[in-house]
Parts: sequence; structure tokens; C-alpha cells
Amino acid sequence: MPDSQPQPPHSPSPSGPADRGSLLLSGARLTDGRTVDVRLYGGRIEAVGTAGSLTAARTPGPGARVDLTGYLLLPAPAEPHLHGDTALTADAPGPVSHDPQDVQRRATEAALLQLGHGATALRAHVRVGDVAGLGALTAVLRARRSLRGLTELTAVAMPRLLTGVAGADGLAMLRDAVKMGADVVGGCPDLDPDPAGYVEAALEVAAEHGCPVDLHTDAADPARLARLAAMAGGLRPGVTLGPCDGLGRLPADAASRAADRLAAAGVTVVCLPQGACGAVDHRDGTAPVRLLRAAGVRVAAGSGALRDVSNPVGRGDPLEAAYLLAACHGLRPEDAYDAVSTAARAALGLPEVRVEAGFPAELLAVRGDRLAGALSLAYSRIVVHRGRVVSRTSAVREYGDSTTATDLGLPRQGRGGPAGHAGRGETS
Repeated sequence: MPDSQPQPPHSPSPSGPADRGSLLLSGARLTDGRTVDVRLYGGRIEAVGTAGSLTAARTPGPGARVDLTGYLLLPAPAEPHLHGDTALTADAPGPVSHDPQDVQRRATEAALLQLGHGATALRAHVRVGDVAGLGALTAVLRARRSLRGLTELTAVAMPRLLTGVAGADGLAMLRDAVKMGADVVGGCPDLDPDPAGYVEAALEVAAEHGCPVDLHTDAADPARLARLAAMAGGLRPGVTLGPCDGLGRLPADAASRAADRLAAAGVTVVCLPQGACGAVDHRDGTAPVRLLRAAGVRVAAGSGALRDVSNPVGRGDPLEAAYLLAACHGLRPEDAYDAVSTAARAALGLPEVRVEAGFPAELLAVRGDRLAGALSLAYSRIVVHRGRVVSRTSAVREYGDSTTATDLGLPRQGRGGPAGHAGRGETS
């Protein structure tokens, strides 16, 4: 019998109709140690049962079943902090191109890269005004349309200035950006001569249009952060700040008071363990996550810059962000993964995902049987969005011919072929 039964459905996703076919994920391991079958239908998890108990009864035939033996099945991660308009420009000769076609290509490539890592929802921060005008936002919105059905991409409009005479154009452009289709009001108050005025203007535009707010700040000024938290308190549908790495440079008592204010205001903090982005001056984008979590602040983790002028490397991999939170910042693997999955989805205003009947079919299967191992060596991945497989990555590690692995009983997978083949391998 199935271990969980269908639950009342959540509201439908805005990205379009779900895939109505039935898909069976068989033999998957869950983080609680169970091995289960999971049946998906209509973009949701229809049933979860013990291994071998379920069938893809609605649409039998090729493609209706995926064997996940040897895989750990997880709620899919989400990416709350991507700079799609400037991604993948580190090696570009000369100035970064703002041509909409180039921006669309970069934003699409970056989104697909992160989808391959498992992120089925992404929030892209896009500069508006200055040289780019609204062209970069137009390009990202086109990328969003082209990616529909593969991943959900939302756009944050980021003006440079919002106050004074110089900020008048930025404020007008921000309003135009929201009317064009930007989902979130963003920006970097730290770069404005009047940071408090910047925040006030951003919150005003967000309130006018019913948009969430997502602002860049290092949060290094306790008084400024206190004013921001006071203004943000109670705003719906919510306020997100990041990377807030400056909190870690404050005296302990000041940082603790700031964390309490953020928690009281209901502000979400998105840290950037893989490196800060171009909107902030510091390379380390990791806030004091344990302090914030202890205060009751929701902490999510994003990737930040992705191979641009502020970070010439970068993988855009949510599991690497979780790995760094566990390896460098003392979080349990479960809490670290929560920061890139459950907390990240909540920061994006998306419904929770659990591997239980009735929840959205947003899933990631990674080779391994424990979460700690998956965060360490998650090379092979299968990504499910809205109930269908949208990406597969498979890795095989090969060694020279040796009996060592066999003698020790280590896991390996032969590549097949004629006897005496020199390669020995294992899946990862």
C-alpha cells in the first residue's frame, strides 16, 4: 500500500499547464532511509509507496518509468540569487555587451546550467537604467518565455539610484520595469547617497504593484540595517536581503541585535557561500548563518556571480552552496540543503516541496544513499520539473585495470565491451 495518500492540491504554478502524463520514479532512496516508488501525475506527486508497489498506470509505455536505484531523491533546489544578464562574461574581450540578443543568450545559458545542477526555479537580478536601459530586462523576460516548461525564471529589476535628481530617472525606470513584467523590486541601497531613501522608494513601488522586494546590502551598518528592518516589517509579499556578509564583521552583540530585528521584521536573508556578486565590495558573500538561524531568520543560499567580472569562476551549483554551508559554516547537511531547497523556494514565494503525495513534482535525484555523500560527490543528477524529467547528467569515473576495487568490494560499474577492456569505472 502507498505510504502516503493524495493531499489537497496547492494553487497551480504560473508557468503554464503541467505535463499531464504519468511518470513512475522507481527504487529511489529517501533521506529517512526508505526505498520507495514515487508516481507523478499532472505536475504533482500522486503517490509514494514501498519499492515495487506502484505502477505508471495512466500512461504505460516507454518513458513512463525512470529507475532511480542507487539515487537519493530530494526536493529540487531553487536559485534565489542569479545575475543572468552579466553571467558568463569573465572571458569576453572588451566591455560586457548589453545587446539584448547577447543578454538573452547568456541568461538562457546560465539558467540551463543551473537547471542541470537541479534548480527548477531561479530569481535573476537584472540591472535597469544606465547603459542597459530596459534592454537587459527585456532580454531576460524573453529568456523566461523560452525556458517555460524547463524551469521557472523570475526577474528582479535593479536600478542603481533612486533618490535625488539623479535618482528620478531610476525611479521612473523601476516603475516601467515592473509594468513590463519584472516580478520583484530590487536594487542596492548601499550605492545610493541616501540608502534609507532608496529603501523607502523601493518599498513604495513594491507596495503600489504588490511585488516582493529583494535588495543587495552587506548589512555592515547596524543603524542603517535597523531602519531597513523597521521599514520592511509587515510588507507583503515579503522582503529579502543579501548577502549580508557584513553582519559577520560586526561585534557579536551588535550582530545579535541586528539578527533579532531581521527576524522580528520577517526578512529573509540570502547568503552567497560561493562568492559575492558585483553589487557588493567584499568577496565573501556568506552571512553568519548560524547566528541568523538561531535568531529565527529564514536563511537561504544562492550562487551570486557566475563567471563574470566580479567572480571569474563559479559553478552556479546549489549543492556546492549547501556543501560550503556544511563544510565551512558548521550547518548539518540537512540544514545546509534546506537553505538551497525549502528556504530558497520560500524566498521565491513558491510552495513547499516534500517527497509526499500532493506536493509539487519538483525533484532532484542524485547518485548516493546519504545526504552528506550527495553534497560531496553529486556528479550524476536527474532533474524533474512539473512532473517530467527536464535534465540528466551522468558521470562515470574510470581507473586503470586493477583487481583492487573487486577485492575490496568497492562499488564500480564496468563500461561493457570486449573481455580484457583496460578501463574500470564507477558511477558517481
